[in-house]
Amino acid sequence: MFEIKRIYEEPAEADGERVLIDRLWPRGISKEKARLSKWMKEIAPSPELRKEFNHKPEKFEQFREEYFKELKNDEKKKNIDWLQDKAADGKVTLLYGAKDEKHNHAIVLKEYLEKEKS
Repeated sequence: MFEIKRIYEEPAEADGERVLIDRLWPRGISKEKARLSKWMKEIAPSPELRKEFNHKPEKFEQFREEYFKELKNDEKKKNIDWLQDKAADGKVTLLYGAKDEKHNHAIVLKEYLEKEKS
């Protein structure tokens, strides 16, 4: 099972595996406070796609389509497989730093992982 959560929220035992999926380390968060199982910067959107999207809600659907294409790349496959394996054993919480909780790459990644699983 996959959940998403802002990294700025308090860690909880119920989070299971805590995986940061941002390419850049979030400001103001220490590694101790983050309590990560893993940092998967490689699974984040490419810098080009991230800059093009620029957290603009009107660009979210296009961003979603392009990020889905990126997630199918071989270089991201090992990370997808690792996440799927961990989710088969329990809960995986995908952590992100974006302020917008409705238009971010964590939502797209979770959707992709759940589609691929079925």
